[in-house]
Amino acid sequence: MTFDELMKSWDWKPIRNCPGRYVLHSAGNNLRPQQILGCEMEASEYRVEAAKDAVLVVELDDGGLISYHRADGSFLHTLNTTEGFRRKLTQLGIDLH
Repeated sequence: MTFDELMKSWDWKPIRNCPGRYVLHSAGNNLRPQQILGCEMEASEYRVEAAKDAVLVVELDDGGLISYHRADGSFLHTLNTTEGFRRKLTQLGIDLH
C-alpha cells in the first residue's frame, strides 16, 4: 500500500497548518488501521506524553499512517507524506529506528 493508493481510496482532508498531513473523514473512526490499509500490516503502538490516546503507526515507503486509538474505542486516522510523517513522529517523540 502506498500514500497515493490510500489517498485515492478514502476521503482524506488536509489538516490545517500541517503540510503533508491529512485526516480521514467519513466513517473511518470505526475502522482499525489494517482496514484502512486493506491488509494486515503490523501497526506499532506507542503511549507517549504528547498524546492522550494510544498512537498506532504504520510506516509506508512514501510516508505513513498515524492513528489515534481513543478511550471510547474509536480511531482518528491521519495519512502523512514522508515529510509530514517524520515531522509528526518527532513531535510525538516516537523514533521508529
